[in-house]
Amino acid sequence: MDKKRICELSIIANKVRKNALTAVYTPNSGHPGGSLSIADILTLLYFEVMNIDPKNPQNPDRDRFVLSKGHTAPALYSVLAERGFFPVDDIKTFRNISSYLQGHPDMKGVPGVDMSTGSLGQGVCAAGGMALSAKLDNKDFRVYTILGDGELEEGQVWEQAMFAAHYKLDNLTAFIDFNGLQIDGDVTQVMNPTPIDKKFEAFGWHVITCSAHDFNELENAVNEAKNTKGKPTAIIMKSVKGKNVSFMENQAGWHGAAPNKEQYEQAITELDEIINKLEVEYNG
Repeated sequence: MDKKRICELSIIANKVRKNALTAVYTPNSGHPGGSLSIADILTLLYFEVMNIDPKNPQNPDRDRFVLSKGHTAPALYSVLAERGFFPVDDIKTFRNISSYLQGHPDMKGVPGVDMSTGSLGQGVCAAGGMALSAKLDNKDFRVYTILGDGELEEGQVWEQAMFAAHYKLDNLTAFIDFNGLQIDGDVTQVMNPTPIDKKFEAFGWHVITCSAHDFNELENAVNEAKNTKGKPTAIIMKSVKGKNVSFMENQAGWHGAAPNKEQYEQAITELDEIINKLEVEYNG
């Protein structure tokens, strides 16, 4: 990927982060930390990788995306809005009782959402079902899903891992947001899911490890997944919870806490500074 395109995607990703923070700040409720850590992969998928059309969100031949870690809906809504599925201003209605933007993704109410999620472990199972249906119907669409590292503590994740390998779902790619933190702290102290790579390999998956914040690495991983035949792919992304907001980075306390006015303004200022530098680089 050329530097200009990386710069474009980086600008979009940081706008997604801004939108996600606005979503959480406005109702004083939501999950900012994990939303910020997946902004880059969501941007790559929706602006570079997936076959989707905001004007025809129900196209039966589209690629599918399932946010298995559904509590990070602010990031998904933000990238959908930036991509044109609905107005960016609607982000400010997040978790309002009269809004269609609920606290977790709702496939019936939100354009571009392919699966309602929230209960951890269920989203990846639905993604596997979608991938199998594509095989049965001789369709060539691909299915992508994002799981949290804490979500790997759910038993049905591993039932799905066995299912996907058994049915050779090479049209399924699962991204693991490995930021090392969940609501109760360090994942290795709560219920250690590591070594994540060896576990997915043992279940029969192709496994790739990369940075969650390097577009070249992410693109290469996605392309490798596309070229892998006969087995599903797990892409373990080493990420930073609260990415690009100084006081949120690597802090478990920001898993499900909303910023106050001062914190919100500081976060937006920091992200604006990053965007401004990227725009200067892009135009230079």
